[in-house]
Amino acid sequence: MRKRLYNRLAWDGIGKNWKLYFPYILSCVLTIAMYYMIRSLAFNDEVQAMRGGDSVALLLVLGSWVVMIFAVIFLFYTNSFLMKRRQREFGLYIVLGMEKRHLCRVIARETIYIALISLGLGLLAGISLDKLMLLLLTRALGGEAALGFRLSGEAMVSSLILFGVIFCLILLNSLRQVRKTAPIELLKAESYGEREPKAKWLLALLGGLCLGAGYAISQVVDDPLEAMFWFFVAVVLVIIGTYLLFTAGSIALLKLLQKNKRYYYKARHFVSVSGMMYRMKRNAVGLANICILATMVLVMISTTASLVAGAEQAVTLRYPYDLANDGTDEYTAAWLSQKTAEEAAARDAAVTEEVSYSYLAMYVLRQEDVFVTSSVDGSPEEVAYTEGVAYVITLEDYNRLTGESRTLAGDEILLYVSKTDYEEDTLTIFDRTYTVADRVDSFLGNGRVVAYIYPSYCIVVRDEAQLAYLEESSIYDPAVFWGADLDADDETKIQIYQALLQAASEENSYVLSLECQAWERDELVSIYNGFFFLGVFLSVLFMIAAILVIYYKQISEGYEDRRRFEIMQKVGMSRREVKRSIRSQVLTVFFLPLAMAGVHELFAMSIILQFMDALMLASHSIYYITAAVCFGAFAVAYALVYALTARTYYRIVSPAGAMDTMAA
Repeated sequence: MRKRLYNRLAWDGIGKNWKLYFPYILSCVLTIAMYYMIRSLAFNDEVQAMRGGDSVALLLVLGSWVVMIFAVIFLFYTNSFLMKRRQREFGLYIVLGMEKRHLCRVIARETIYIALISLGLGLLAGISLDKLMLLLLTRALGGEAALGFRLSGEAMVSSLILFGVIFCLILLNSLRQVRKTAPIELLKAESYGEREPKAKWLLALLGGLCLGAGYAISQVVDDPLEAMFWFFVAVVLVIIGTYLLFTAGSIALLKLLQKNKRYYYKARHFVSVSGMMYRMKRNAVGLANICILATMVLVMISTTASLVAGAEQAVTLRYPYDLANDGTDEYTAAWLSQKTAEEAAARDAAVTEEVSYSYLAMYVLRQEDVFVTSSVDGSPEEVAYTEGVAYVITLEDYNRLTGESRTLAGDEILLYVSKTDYEEDTLTIFDRTYTVADRVDSFLGNGRVVAYIYPSYCIVVRDEAQLAYLEESSIYDPAVFWGADLDADDETKIQIYQALLQAASEENSYVLSLECQAWERDELVSIYNGFFFLGVFLSVLFMIAAILVIYYKQISEGYEDRRRFEIMQKVGMSRREVKRSIRSQVLTVFFLPLAMAGVHELFAMSIILQFMDALMLASHSIYYITAAVCFGAFAVAYALVYALTARTYYRIVSPAGAMDTMAA
């Protein structure tokens, strides 16, 4: 009998609070489905067999860990909201004679029912949509998916274990809250927090310092390797600063406005400031969550979309010639020139352009205008930590390949710098100081200069004697770059490329580092498309979370404002004044996270672009344009979510419909 009673109370609790539980269950279902799909795709043999599939599979595995961490945090957060909204109901059960252990059994059954529904529907949705996601991913990678239906045992087991553990932890946390709370506290739980909030100046100051430090780090870090570490430091500081500013900083600011008597003691300002103070106290954490989620969506979509938009330019920048071989000797370059002409002629193709030049590459540690590198006499010893690579060629080769007729005197040099700035007028290597006569815009089409994660310093010296001096002083050997363009379609270029590799293997005399633009294009574009696919996938997940947080925030504010609306009318304010005051507060609070997310992304651009440079983004303007478009589209979607969730808010504020006009 008792079991039936507990079961009925559990189902009644879910049914009577369906407006609260439906979006929660829906979010659980979607999160489970998305986790199943991303795990299934990560271990799909078809994906791994495609060009660039291994890299994409690794990205998907990393993405599954992001979803896992997000699921724990998000589901705990939403469940805590549900528990808070139902504490009055739980308190009433206890007052009517139910013991806490009986209430815990009801809550346990509710959690089990929700877990079973969510896991069942989530896995069903994931399995049903898995093939569609595979088709979209294979299309993005330029491959084809086999027909047929596939069930991933690994993804299913992983999903059941992960979300089974999450629901168990949620249940334990809910039981802990009920057991430690007195019945009278449960009854009055929704009324707590009505006292005027106190300003926490120290936390507000700490929030400002954290946010400022995060912004400062993103602006001052200019080393690509250091940026990878400091980016995460900046992210943590910005997240902490965001939460502190929303929870403590907003109250502190409103307190300052309250102390300004000329501003505060006006009817419009008095109501707005007071209302915002209570509103921010109750919803600060939710607003901070929305802000962080919005920032994550904006950053992921902007970066991955800009990579896809600039993919073709990145291919051309990284592989400027149809065929290129770097780092060998003149003998190998001559063999490549002859063999390429033969293979091209055999396929009715032709070599339209060919370049070859010698250079010296040295790993360097920059100290202002002094470049420290390893020398043959052991002073300094081999450079273990580098800050860049110096490429040195002669003026004769530079003029021959560019068609220019520049001249240099004495120890003058021409300089091209990639991925950093160099403002000094001199440059010292070993014991010789060179004067920077001019700075050039490019460096002879060597794609490895672009691909290298370190800054590159491309130096043009006056003659062979100066190049020979650097060769004799350093431990590094000179190398030869060879490149050629072909008059042929991509398929023929790939055939010639493979024929050259086969010939070098058969003759056993040539060690090649040969690259083919047509061959590499597919893999590079596949990796970029994989980034975009994962970015969209995670952005959808974070958007779902943001929508759910917004929905619950609207419900919470609706119940609070209904009481406030009645009180303000009783003290003499007209209905029009009340509606105007509440609407202005709702709009301000609602769009504050969006504005803050835009500021976060704006300050993050500097450090993000360093990562984009490492991924060979051809132009920063691509990112700026993409980021602006993404922010505009997100703002429209955000406003649409507001319009849809506001209907629930206004129905709660005025059940009889007296406030419906506020939504207009």
